[in-house]
Amino acid sequence: MTQHAHRTEPDHNLNGMPRGVPFIIGNELAERFSFYGMRGILTVFMTRHLLDAAGHDAFLTDENAKGVYHLFTAGAYFCPLLGAIISDVLWGKYKTILLISLMYCAGHGMLALMDLGPVTGMWDMAPFLYLGLALIAIGAGGIKPCVSAHVGDQFGRGNKHLLTQVFNWFYFSINLGAAASNVLTPILLATVGPWMAFGLPGVLMGIATLLFWMGRNTFIHVPPSGGKKFMEETFSPAGLRALRNLAPLFLVFVPVFWAIFDQTGSAWVLQAEALNRDFLGMTWLESQVQIVNPLLILTLIPVFTYGVYPFMARFFEPTPLRKIGIGFLLSAASFAVSALIESSSNSRAPRVRQEIVEQLPASLSELESADPHLDKDAMAVLAADPPAELAHLVRRLRRVGYPQDRLMDQMATMPSIGWQFLGYFLLTAGEVMVSIVCLEFAYTQSPPKMKSFIMGVYFLGVSLGNLAVSALNFVLDMFKDSEGQTPLSGPSYYWFFAGLMLVTTCVYVVFARTYQGETYIQGEKGA
Repeated sequence: MTQHAHRTEPDHNLNGMPRGVPFIIGNELAERFSFYGMRGILTVFMTRHLLDAAGHDAFLTDENAKGVYHLFTAGAYFCPLLGAIISDVLWGKYKTILLISLMYCAGHGMLALMDLGPVTGMWDMAPFLYLGLALIAIGAGGIKPCVSAHVGDQFGRGNKHLLTQVFNWFYFSINLGAAASNVLTPILLATVGPWMAFGLPGVLMGIATLLFWMGRNTFIHVPPSGGKKFMEETFSPAGLRALRNLAPLFLVFVPVFWAIFDQTGSAWVLQAEALNRDFLGMTWLESQVQIVNPLLILTLIPVFTYGVYPFMARFFEPTPLRKIGIGFLLSAASFAVSALIESSSNSRAPRVRQEIVEQLPASLSELESADPHLDKDAMAVLAADPPAELAHLVRRLRRVGYPQDRLMDQMATMPSIGWQFLGYFLLTAGEVMVSIVCLEFAYTQSPPKMKSFIMGVYFLGVSLGNLAVSALNFVLDMFKDSEGQTPLSGPSYYWFFAGLMLVTTCVYVVFARTYQGETYIQGEKGA
């Protein structure tokens, strides 16, 4: 079937779910597995597994690893603006998603090939890492606004009441994919290696692309508007009004939320290294703890939809802007919890580190014949010159094969990883009220031919938040003192972001009280 034979407008008499939706949801589930599976292990990989061509350690510092992580995330959320323009002006959503997905697959392939460098002695891992991340950022970012808007394009007047439900299912699929990948990829990285940990997400991205192609004949294919029409719509009174209304929300307030939220994959992972990770009957890998977020999302979406929002409605109207403001406050509270965890951890760490160091010579002697995986030479060096910080000591011990169960026993007096679960609960509740609401709000508040572009503006706000965190961490790394401390070391780092979110929320309240917008549905009058 050729492109011109596809339906370009939804059936306005249909009051049920459009036929193409399952293909989009399935594509999103597999694609998000690939993205979050790769990103979930990225910080641990850069600080513990990055090697040069000779197989020697080429690890990044904590601050530089956070800088790269958030720079990559910033790129992945900047590219939606480019993808939206390509979609709206040139290719349309379907073609844009399909073609850019191939670049996405190539990026995963580059990450999976990193391991060959040290094995063959032919190349460092770092160039493949950065090239792969660049391709994934373009691929993931380029399709992101198109997929969200493509969902909305399938609905008309008869079934527009299902939009909230389908966006909830859309977000449900995102987090189901994220939950599965956050279980599997940390285990694969620890037990098999980077080639498998990064290779599996690449396979899932290939499946996502195939699923999307299979649904081509069921989709509503809204054609691109063309450059002239796009400029007319963008700079029309309605287009300028939408941009003027939404720009402060998406480019000023939302970035601060995402500056906090996306640190679950960087700062919170690094914080978990120095915590007691024996919790709920298992020993958690530090990057594995991120599964708490998607699992909570799967739980909280129906809880908020059918419980919290109706309860709020008994006292006040839970408008999108009010939900977003409450979500901001919850995110500030989550980083306050992180600050308290860090404060407790810092007070206990010196004593625990000293106990581990004192036991290292005896441990080496005891483990010498019992554990063939132990790097005895490196262990001896550690015993003579251990790292000053507990988290770095733990990282090095695990690198040389020091038994995980012994290490966790020695760290039993450190704060429990369970306290991070509380932070995740608060932050995830905030995400339900900010991220899901913003997805629907961006779609309904934008004129018909600008929906991908407005989605791109929203994702640009996510990029700005991550870019700020990346820049901050690169700067902090430059100002380390002789003991490796930065001006925002320890709890100060978390209190800084919690305070920033509180100040932002106060300003946001003024904005929300004066906001006036207009709702647009694809295919209705003016579409």
